[in-house]
Formats: sequence, structure tokens, C-alpha cells
Amino acid sequence: MNFLSSKKQSSTAIVGALMITLGVERSAAAATFNPAPIFDSAAHYVTTIPRSDGGVDATDIYYPVVSNTDKSSLPIALFLQGALVDKSDYSNFANTVARYGFVVVVPNHIRTAISPMGAVTGLIAEQQQVNDVLTYMQSEKSQGVSPVANLLDPSTLVLLGHSFGGAVGIAAIQGDCFAVLCTEDFNRPDELKAGVFYGTNFRIGQSSGGFPIIDNDDIPIALVQGNLDGVATPANAQETYARIQDPPKAFITIPGANHYGITNEDNLIREPIRPTLEQNVAIETIARWSALFLRGTVLNDKGAFDYVFNSGDALDPNVNVESVTKPIPEYTSVVSLLGLGVIGASSLLRQKQKLITK
Repeated sequence: MNFLSSKKQSSTAIVGALMITLGVERSAAAATFNPAPIFDSAAHYVTTIPRSDGGVDATDIYYPVVSNTDKSSLPIALFLQGALVDKSDYSNFANTVARYGFVVVVPNHIRTAISPMGAVTGLIAEQQQVNDVLTYMQSEKSQGVSPVANLLDPSTLVLLGHSFGGAVGIAAIQGDCFAVLCTEDFNRPDELKAGVFYGTNFRIGQSSGGFPIIDNDDIPIALVQGNLDGVATPANAQETYARIQDPPKAFITIPGANHYGITNEDNLIREPIRPTLEQNVAIETIARWSALFLRGTVLNDKGAFDYVFNSGDALDPNVNVESVTKPIPEYTSVVSLLGLGVIGASSLLRQKQKLITK
């Protein structure tokens, strides 16, 4: 009887020790990770990107300033602008994201969009930009003359977006051509790996009715949302998040930010609600969480992944985070060891029980 009691205690001790190990490992990762940008500064240049319809898009491209000995290979991050918002309004956001190790491409895309409410001509993103920008950036890499030629990883494309541009990004990830968001046939490139979108939902540009299922085909998506958004409501963003089928996914709320928390300045005309969070704080917060989500899910940055899905919510007073993720690879061995420990202790217990019975 005493032996059985001691074995139960031994089994409990093994489980407890392994759980402590798991907790210590995660705590150590959180304690050592620095969520600040990887690079001290970023630069940008202006170019034009050819369009498949024969036009061109004036474009700003932001990239981190690296040393001559740095051999970084940086993903392409296409930013899809909000409707009627100029690319220059996103310069602070794009500069910050670039410092996390991305080449951020911000085009001005002018077109006429036709919806049930009528036709609108102006700065309006569309799905075909994904392929047009990818083709152009791959040529930048091959020609070797642009400021980013030696930095690019042309095999990895991620999406960023604001408002209508975010809806375009969600559509592009699904791989189908959606009305209003797309003007011709669309094929999702294999290089597209993830997307993070601010102040958006999948009702934007679409007909009224229920929210459609978002078949993201295992491509990670994060929605970042100001809780004072008076243009694209938090409720619609939350409903869109619920419709995203495959993890990893995250819903990151920025208390005190409105619809234009991502732009250099608030928009007093188009947004009826004034923010309570300072604009520069909102921009930095949105950029940091966007970049770290992409680094964690696409670039296998374990510290960034843990920050977004585990520790960051408690560390950052300017966010509230809801997320769903698959098992984290670096913890798999520990969990397996936990299972083996429990099985081993149970096996010893059964053997001793048999001996006592005999």
C-alpha cells in the first residue's frame, strides 16, 4: 500500500516537473525576447510599377538600412491602401514595419470600382496588385540595380492593408476573384504566405447580408482593430475573424484607436470618432504587432510567435489579443516527454500492482 502511494506521488512529481519545465521554457523565451525593431533605421525610394492592364502605379518602397556585411534576405510586404487614402499617409507605418526586416511596397492604385451603390474612381486597391507587385519585385531582384536588389527574398510575399485594402487582401488570400475587390481573373501566387489587416472586415465592398466563410487555406491572417473605429466597426471585424477557417489567426484590438490609427494623421472628415490614443503610439503599436505576427508565422521567428500568441498581450497595455494557433514546434518535444513520463510512471504502477496481487 505504501509502495502504491509512493508511485502515485512519483507520477505526480514527474508530471509536475515536466509542466514546470514547459512553463520555464516559455517564460525564458518571453523574458529574453525584445519586440523592438531589428534594424535601427529604414529608407525608401520612389518608383512606378507596371500594371497588367497597361497602366502604372506610382509606388513608395521602404526597406531597412543594413550594413555592407549584412546578408539578410527580406520578404516582400505589399501594403494595400484604404479607399481614397494616399500612399504618403502610410509612411510612418511602412517605415516601422520595414525596420522589422521587410521590404514594404506601398502603391497608389487608381481605378474605377463599380459596386451596387455606384461607380467610384480614385485610389482603390484591387486583387491583381498582388501579382503585379510580385512580378515587379522579382524583376528588381534579377536586374540587381535597385536599392533592394540584394536584400529581397522573392519567394516570400506577405500582405498588409487598411480598410478597403484589407478586404482586398482577405480576398486575395482566398484565391478567388471577388466582385468590386477584383476586376479580372485572379490566381493566388504560391509566394503569398500571410496577411495582416487594419480596420477592415469582409463586408467592405461586398453586398449586404451575412458574412461569408473565409477559406484561407492555412494562410495565417491577423486582424488589427481600433475599438473606436467609426467607419469599419469592431463588431464587423470580430465577425470576420470568426469566419476565418484555418489557424494561426489573431484578433488584436487597439483601445483608443479609430479607423485612421494607422495613418500619419487622423481624418477629421471621414471618421466621426476622435481617438484617445496618441497617433504616434497607435501607429507604432499597429506596426509592431503586424510585423511580429508576420515574422512569427512566416519567418519561424519563435520569439515573435510567442510574443503574439502568448506573452505580448500581458506586456503591452495598448492591446487586447484573441488568437488561435497550431502547436508551437519548439514545445513539441517537451509535451512528448510529458506524455512519456506519464506513460512510464503508469506502467511502473501497473507492474507493481500485479506483483502485490500475486
